[in-house]
Amino acid sequence: MESLDLRVLGDVLAWRQAGRRVTLVTVVETWGSAPRPPGALLAVREDGVVSGSVSGGCVEDDLIARIKAGEYDALAHPSMVAYGVSKEEAARFGLPCGGTLRLVQEPVKDVTWIEEVLQRTSSHQLVARTVKLSTGEVTLREAARTDALQFDGITLTTLFGPRWRLLLIGAGQLSQAVAHMAKLLDFEVLVCDPREEYAAMLGLDGVTRVMGMPDDVVLELKPDAHTAIVALTHDSKLDDMALMEALNSDAFYVGALGSRRNQATRKQRLMEHFDLSVEALERLHGPVGLNIGAKTPAEIAVSIIAQIVQVKNAAAAAPVATESSCVKA
Repeated sequence: MESLDLRVLGDVLAWRQAGRRVTLVTVVETWGSAPRPPGALLAVREDGVVSGSVSGGCVEDDLIARIKAGEYDALAHPSMVAYGVSKEEAARFGLPCGGTLRLVQEPVKDVTWIEEVLQRTSSHQLVARTVKLSTGEVTLREAARTDALQFDGITLTTLFGPRWRLLLIGAGQLSQAVAHMAKLLDFEVLVCDPREEYAAMLGLDGVTRVMGMPDDVVLELKPDAHTAIVALTHDSKLDDMALMEALNSDAFYVGALGSRRNQATRKQRLMEHFDLSVEALERLHGPVGLNIGAKTPAEIAVSIIAQIVQVKNAAAAAPVATESSCVKA
């Protein structure tokens, strides 16, 4: 699950606590070139205000119109709706030719499950939520990364994962550019730099400075599959110690600044002095970032963030388990 979808849940919680009526819409199945993947969320308030998206276009407009017209006021339990079943409907709703979306729409009444999901994901837990369409009953359980969205026409199980986070080793100009771009992508951004003269430059809102030596910080962070770590100090005493711990962690991305020659020397050093395996060293992205001919700190930051997103999306991709024979339009 993307951080955007967690933000949708946060908006739903705030709206319900303010006494507003909210319909939560979840993409459960797609065929063809559907714009949003299964699991994507859209929340629609009774006055038409929205959070999130299920198509990025006319499907939202149709849902908003229906909700504002009061069509869903009497909706007691979750139900399913389909868009773009025919080529004509696909064209009407702005879907690519042949694209089809099946959605589950549910009136949000009890928000206890939302509070628990937000609390558990903030602690970097992965949560599976199952809703029974006939009653709206919701149950939560701990999930594994091998789990996938499941929908059989009777129950819907979706996954809510922790927010993606990025730990930067170093607080220099490049780190600040990377941090700024990562924030725009809704990463939780952490920066560790024990050098006060550099850390004093760190002044970005929403970026957290983590105190301590980099290797200790990595250990305390307990990097999981939603964590990226990038070493940017150019100081081997700081970078290497952090990389030693990062490469032995579950972080989905580990990168380090430096030329190809420097990276070869670094890998040899890590293998000889820190006993890192060849398999662990193969996880290191170095030189860090995509090769786009970057020269300036901002351009290098673009290349780094682009590679992190590339790896993140590949790591997050998972098959969707569905039983389409049980689904009715």
